[in-house]
Amino acid sequence: MAAIEARQPGQGPSHRTVALIVASALFMEQLDGTVLATALPNMAESFGTAPLNMNVALTSYLLSLAVFIPISGKVADRFGSRTVFCSAIALFTAGSMLCGLATSLPFLVASRIVQGIGGAMMVPIGRLVLLRSVSKAELVSAMTWLMVPAQIGPILGPPLGGFLVSTLSWRWIFYINVPIGALGIVLALRFIDNVREAEPTSFDVKGLLLSGLSLSCLMFGLETVSRGEASAWSATAIVLAGLVSGALYVRHARRHPDPVLDFRLMAVPTFGLSVLGGGLSRIAAGAIPFLLPMMLQLGFGWSALSSGLVTFASSAGSMLMRLSAKPALRRWGFRRIMIWNGVIASLFLAGTAALRPSWPVGAIYGLLLVGGFFQSLQFIAYNTIAYADIPQPRMSAATSFYTTFQQLNLTLGICVASGALATSMAVLGHKQALVQDYSIAFLVVTALSLMASPLCARLPAGAGEQLSGHVSRR
Repeated sequence: MAAIEARQPGQGPSHRTVALIVASALFMEQLDGTVLATALPNMAESFGTAPLNMNVALTSYLLSLAVFIPISGKVADRFGSRTVFCSAIALFTAGSMLCGLATSLPFLVASRIVQGIGGAMMVPIGRLVLLRSVSKAELVSAMTWLMVPAQIGPILGPPLGGFLVSTLSWRWIFYINVPIGALGIVLALRFIDNVREAEPTSFDVKGLLLSGLSLSCLMFGLETVSRGEASAWSATAIVLAGLVSGALYVRHARRHPDPVLDFRLMAVPTFGLSVLGGGLSRIAAGAIPFLLPMMLQLGFGWSALSSGLVTFASSAGSMLMRLSAKPALRRWGFRRIMIWNGVIASLFLAGTAALRPSWPVGAIYGLLLVGGFFQSLQFIAYNTIAYADIPQPRMSAATSFYTTFQQLNLTLGICVASGALATSMAVLGHKQALVQDYSIAFLVVTALSLMASPLCARLPAGAGEQLSGHVSRR
């Protein structure tokens, strides 16, 4: 039974207000990741180290996410979702300030770990805050509002990072989080209820250690493979260690009454199919930001600025979708949308493989714009239907589980894309990746994306009707 401090249900702000407050945290987290990649060469020069060594600043953050995302729901149950959400923003902001003040690479890595702990709590708890603050009838609309600011972060990241590094200093890519974080805390304290479980469960310490070891090894190993930073043997050993500890965790979770990551949630059809189908789609989504800029810059010979302006079209299509998601789900329902929209989104992804330097720029914009529209609708459906049948006391466990595997699949997308690209180059005998190599990589991730639709076909015809307002013909 959940306890609510401060306001009573119905007296709080609109679902749009709550969604936009939560999205401000997602915006900050996603902006930080895309801005940092732009600044790494300048940071390496400042610390007097090789640029290759700066990748530890990225992987240290990912490892923090892997370890701490699974416990986020239990922490929120014990201390209250608003309290933990505000604390997570404060920790992420403090970590950002420390990163800006860093005078050495070890100082930066330690600061990034602090950031990662805040980010690990911020994203799933933000989603939990939204789920606990809106009715099921408002959830589709709230999810669409949630995605808008979160999608702006990856759009603004590269140009903003370039501007700050060029005109001020790389330190300002971290300092910019301070006013955003402060505003997010003020708004959350003002508008969000502090919901917590009246009888929170105890922490699963053994499960936390096993899941943390498994996820950190898997994410670090996959990141190492995708960046080509280690030998095949060492990368394989890291991934195998992750798989073994993961198998030990699954064995432990079957015996524990309340494990840190509860695989019994997969028995809920709408949740389980969203995790599996959404996982395949997110592998493709994780590959796009990796493949598309490289194809445009290295394959087409475009400048970084020209590439960034074109890839903006995909995110613009995602934002246009906000106006259409709720009417589309009301008319066709979750099952039809997730099957057929998934096919359409995959076909547009396959169309990206056909891009060539001879294409008119307007045609490239159009393909990415429409493809982004359908892909975003697909993720709105996945993110919403996942919680359709989850009981309120299990909501925190569900958000932790869902966010953990969401992050893992996005990382896996980079690895799959990198592996497909390398395999194509080896088979075709190319010393450097050519346009056709990128095309083959896009087709590989398209095939994975298409595999999601048969899984979605297993959804009941009336799945999520309370959320969408659609009435199926049984």
